[in-house]
Amino acid sequence: MARVRVHNFFVSLDGYSAGETITLDQPIGGAERLFARFDGRFIHGLDVMDEPITLDRALTSTWGQGIGVEIMGRGKFGPQTGEWTDEDWRGWWGDEPPFRTPVVVLTHHQRAPIHFDNGTSFHFLDATPEDALAYAQGLADGRDVRIGGGPSTVRQFLAADLIDFMHLVTVPITLGAGVSLWDGQAEVQDRFTIESATSASGVIHHFWNRTIRD
Repeated sequence: MARVRVHNFFVSLDGYSAGETITLDQPIGGAERLFARFDGRFIHGLDVMDEPITLDRALTSTWGQGIGVEIMGRGKFGPQTGEWTDEDWRGWWGDEPPFRTPVVVLTHHQRAPIHFDNGTSFHFLDATPEDALAYAQGLADGRDVRIGGGPSTVRQFLAADLIDFMHLVTVPITLGAGVSLWDGQAEVQDRFTIESATSASGVIHHFWNRTIRD
């Protein structure tokens, strides 16, 4: 059975995964320090760079394995809000977004799909988590669905009890403010079994596997 997964989701010691205001200069809303230990290329796998295979690289490289589609919030796609006034905006990633699959962008404002030569396509949808997941599964060709973030989007899917697996990465910094992954998620851990591993870089990888539903 295809699963709903969260991968490489970075969280500060005080529970924040993004800053409060996304801008062109600060795509994580001022929380860019969460990613200082990683340059982003790890998502392509272990065969991209002539560098040592570390625990961090091995664990984060599972990001794309078995994934048929991603669901993301609008803030992950870009800094704009409201109606789409800049049709030239095609995401943060230029002409080669790293996804190489369909991506469902949750937004209250309609926009025509965007297609890229490397297999990435963005589909804009106004839907509940349940309906968005059903739509995404129709694009996934039987493979898993990744919930890509940001934290508000992951929270919505957690609240709807739709997530089967999470790979969370605790970074040893505090942000003091931002968007929390855990607001309204008291006792969410009771639905999962959790394992953890600490890497030499100082981050802790947590693996949350959903227990079998009744």
